Amino acid sequence: MSEVIDVRLDFPPSAHVIADTMKFFIRNKEAKGIANYRRIFGPRWAASLGMSFKDLEKRSEELSEKEFESLLNDLAQQVAITPEQFVNQLDEAGVKWGLIDDVDTDKTADLVSKIPDRLKGMVIFNPFIGAQGIREVDRAVRDLGFVAVYASPYHWGIKASDPRFYPCYAKAVELDIPVFIYAAMNYRTDLPMDVGRPLYIDRVAMDFPKLRIVATCGGWPWVPELVGLARRHPNIYIDTSSHRPKYLAVPGSGFEMLMQFGNTLLQDRIVFGSGVGELAVPIGAIIKEIKDLPLKEEVKGKWLYKNALELFKMDL
Repeated sequence: MSEVIDVRLDFPPSAHVIADTMKFFIRNKEAKGIANYRRIFGPRWAASLGMSFKDLEKRSEELSEKEFESLLNDLAQQVAITPEQFVNQLDEAGVKWGLIDDVDTDKTADLVSKIPDRLKGMVIFNPFIGAQGIREVDRAVRDLGFVAVYASPYHWGIKASDPRFYPCYAKAVELDIPVFIYAAMNYRTDLPMDVGRPLYIDRVAMDFPKLRIVATCGGWPWVPELVGLARRHPNIYIDTSSHRPKYLAVPGSGFEMLMQFGNTLLQDRIVFGSGVGELAVPIGAIIKEIKDLPLKEEVKGKWLYKNALELFKMDL
C-alpha cells in the first residue's frame, strides 16, 4: 500500500494567487455568493499564513490598500512552494500521480507540462457555450492528453440532470473517459444548497449506463443517498475530497454509512481525492488520515490506488 493516486489534487497556487484569494475574502465582509466561503475556509487559510483571520481583518483596516497588499504578498511568499518542492511533497506522501483542473484549460495544460509524469489534466465543461464546450472537451482530451472531464453543478448552478450537461456525458462515453460530477452541498448563497445533490446523478446514470461517473466531494449531507446511488448503479464511483478523512469515522459525522459500505460492498468504488487546496493541510497528512481510518488494510489500498486504476482503465 505504498502508492497513491489523488483524483482531486490541487496544484499549489502562486504567491500572487494566495494573496489575491485572501484579499478577496478579507474585503468581502458581506459574505454573499461565493464569498460566503470566507466563513468556512477563511480561518484555516489565514492560519496557513501564520495569522488569525481576525488579525488580518484588523490589519486591513489599519493599513492602506497598498500596504495591506504588500503584507499579504510577503506572507504568501513564505508559504508558496515551487514545482520542485511540490514534487518532493508528492514523493514523501507516496503519490504516483494526481488529477488537476482549472476553468482555463490551457492553464491546466501548462501546469501538467511542468511535471507531466506526476500530473494529469481534467477539463471543466461549460454547459452554456453550446458546441464550443464540446469542442473544448475534445481538444483537451485528443490534443492535450487530458484524462477526465468535470461536469460541475457547483461551477454553473445547474443540476447534474440538466439537459445542458448531456452533450458532455455523451462525449465522455465517446472518448472513454470518466466524468466527475460535484455531489455535495455548497456554501454559495447565490445557488440553492441542493444544486449538487447526489439524487440528480441517478437520471444521468440511468441514461448513460456506460459512463464512468465519479460523484465528487462525498455527498454530505446526503451521504446515504449517495451510497444508495452507488449500490444501484455499478458505474458510479465516490470520492470524499475536501473533507478531512479523520472525521469520516467520527460518530455523528454523517459519513457512517459510507464507511460501512466503503469497507464492504462498495470497497471497489471509493477513490481517493484530497482536495488539498481547500483543506490547507499537507498532502502527506491527508493520506495518513486515510491510512488511519478503521478500514481493512486491503480496502485502504483500494481506496488510495487500485480503484483509481480501474476507473481510468490502467494496469497495475
